[in-house]
Amino acid sequence: MDLGFSLVSHCQILTQNRKYDVAIAGGGLAGLSAAILLARAGYQVCLFEKESYPFHKVCGEYISMESWDFLCGLGMPLESWDLPLIRELLITAPDGRSITTPLPLGGFGISRYKLDAAMATQARTCGAEVLENTKVFDIVFQEGIHQIQTSAGLYKATVVLGCFGKKSNLDVKWKRPFIRQGNDQNYVGVKYHVKTILPDHQIALHNFSRGYGGISKIENGVSCFCYLTESVNLHHHQQSISDMEEKILKKNPALRKLMDNMTILYQEPLTIAQISFAKKTQVENHVLCLGDAAGMITPLCGNGMSMALHASKIASACVQEFLSDKTSRSTMELSYQTRWDQAFASRLRTGRIIQRFFGNGFWSSILIGTLKPFPFLIRALIRKTHGEKF
Repeated sequence: MDLGFSLVSHCQILTQNRKYDVAIAGGGLAGLSAAILLARAGYQVCLFEKESYPFHKVCGEYISMESWDFLCGLGMPLESWDLPLIRELLITAPDGRSITTPLPLGGFGISRYKLDAAMATQARTCGAEVLENTKVFDIVFQEGIHQIQTSAGLYKATVVLGCFGKKSNLDVKWKRPFIRQGNDQNYVGVKYHVKTILPDHQIALHNFSRGYGGISKIENGVSCFCYLTESVNLHHHQQSISDMEEKILKKNPALRKLMDNMTILYQEPLTIAQISFAKKTQVENHVLCLGDAAGMITPLCGNGMSMALHASKIASACVQEFLSDKTSRSTMELSYQTRWDQAFASRLRTGRIIQRFFGNGFWSSILIGTLKPFPFLIRALIRKTHGEKF
């Protein structure tokens, strides 16, 4: 017993003495790409992920082509994966009215199950330490050092990146402003992988009462069907997803045809609740927040994954300037906030405005009817929620 106690104590001491240049809380696209970039630059990097790769996530799994070159630069063999290239958008209103338009720049489909696991392998290859099944409980900043309390013990780092997604226990612990507001957390996300007849080159966005859903191809002939609904829809159907889908989603004729003719590959749908599109801070307790932790664009814009990847590039550059003693910590934080705003603030504002028209039968029909004769206006709106190659 004494030997066991001594061994445990010794392991705890070793863990507590591990100090990294950068620690990353969350192993999604933002966290993994930052880990690759910073490890390549020669820094000691540790990443904590509460799940084990590969795993599925609630996500539309469509990535704008603005990210293609960046992902290839990280070592992702996108060309050899033979992914569907998406260049057309179909939008339907709850009454079935529709509009089809080319997608400026376009995008491609890939599952998070495949992409995240490949990026985790690449991060390890570049020298980052990736700890799976490890939950971060708290991050405390004291005297220029972050102490990270995790299920695997206590770690220390000079810089911490918060890549912990849409809503985390850290958001609650830190009492972040968007948590305290509590007025924009009434959405539920639901995702399936399905087999269905669908053009490889098209992504479809279907409206229904108090929500909307998107479907597009990913790898291996599978399609990702993911939708967002106000939680009141689920509440009105006794928390039954299947009942809600039958009585709400399928009122849209296009959704009924789609859902009645698709084969679901999951035993149960993936879900996430309390999704917030409220404005968030990009630096919290000296932690640089990336991806959805920094601000979530409405899913109908189809740009969340690219924003997460782009933010990792911005944050990594700011961190390297600080770690190489070219700037102070306060300058690093201000620089990241400024660059993040310049890249994404306008997109988020546009996304919130567009979302007001979606999930509403009257206004989505009006929007589609108004824009149909003027396709250049639709392309202009799409460009407002997307960026250039980075």
